Amino acid sequence: MNAAIRKAEEQDVPAMLALVKELAVFERAPNEVTVTEEHMLDAGFGKDPVWVGWVAEVDGDIVGMAVCYERYSTWKGRRLYLEDIIVTERARGHRIGEKLFKQCAAYAVEQNYSGMLWQVLDWNVDAIRFYDRFGALYSKEWLNGSLELEQLKKIAS
Repeated sequence: MNAAIRKAEEQDVPAMLALVKELAVFERAPNEVTVTEEHMLDAGFGKDPVWVGWVAEVDGDIVGMAVCYERYSTWKGRRLYLEDIIVTERARGHRIGEKLFKQCAAYAVEQNYSGMLWQVLDWNVDAIRFYDRFGALYSKEWLNGSLELEQLKKIAS
């Protein structure tokens, strides 16, 4: 299976959202995806895009994607955050994820970012093994914090 990697385009968003939903099922959180195609379109291709992405295509079919955005660290400066790298189950094992990951790395270098970071679930041994191949470092000290919109509304009021 030979996949071509190219920058994501507006017409790719429905297929990209389908991949996101497939990932959510895999990560045991199928009901957590609340983003819509319209939101993804605006966030990626609207007036003020916040993400950049690439898709992996095989015979005109999108089988993988990577989505990144700029993050700022007061210690390290501009960094690339890899939000998701997804390869559909039927296309795994053909180094498509590696091609997408290398595209993100090349973009980080091109943009002169000081590094790239991401999150991986501690039980996703295949993903951890994938990142280990690149010499990834993992933080044991940091906990991921978050607040959802309803919580933010209460705080802001």
